[in-house]
Amino acid sequence: MRKTLLFIWDISKIILIALVIVVPIRYFLFQPFLVQGQSMEPNFQDGDYLIIDEISYRFGDPERGDVVVFNYPHNPAQKYIKRIIGLPGETIEISAGKIAVSTVFGSQALVEEYLLGQNTSGDIKLTLAKDEYFVLGDHRAASADSRQWGPLNREYIIGKVFFRALPVANISKITLPQY
Repeated sequence: MRKTLLFIWDISKIILIALVIVVPIRYFLFQPFLVQGQSMEPNFQDGDYLIIDEISYRFGDPERGDVVVFNYPHNPAQKYIKRIIGLPGETIEISAGKIAVSTVFGSQALVEEYLLGQNTSGDIKLTLAKDEYFVLGDHRAASADSRQWGPLNREYIIGKVFFRALPVANISKITLPQY
């Protein structure tokens, strides 16, 4: 009987230590995310299992090109994944399938090589407020994004995609595109 109690006590300590380590990491540093849908193809496929970095944006701001997971502004229970195209204070203009970003330093057309020749539909011109971001899916024809529902407020951003864990053949650290 004494051996059984010692065994149970040892197992309980292991479980408690594991929870003390895993729970803070899962809820405050990193969390998993499963891609659903086609809006981020060809860079992220339906069923990709991603690891989201939740801590970076506590110390710094999102950058152009970051792939972020956020609570959908019109239904915060839903989580979306999109790429940041426009930053606070910038003017975004979409015309003739191209995106131009204007800042106080001038205007530049975005060269998005990761899109594999896709054009961006819609005619939009808007200036982002202090805490707003313009986000788009990589598969522009299949994406509901800032073109339809407007800028994304910073408060909805959960974190940036840090690592693709599954499928095994595509395991990789996620890097920013060059603009």
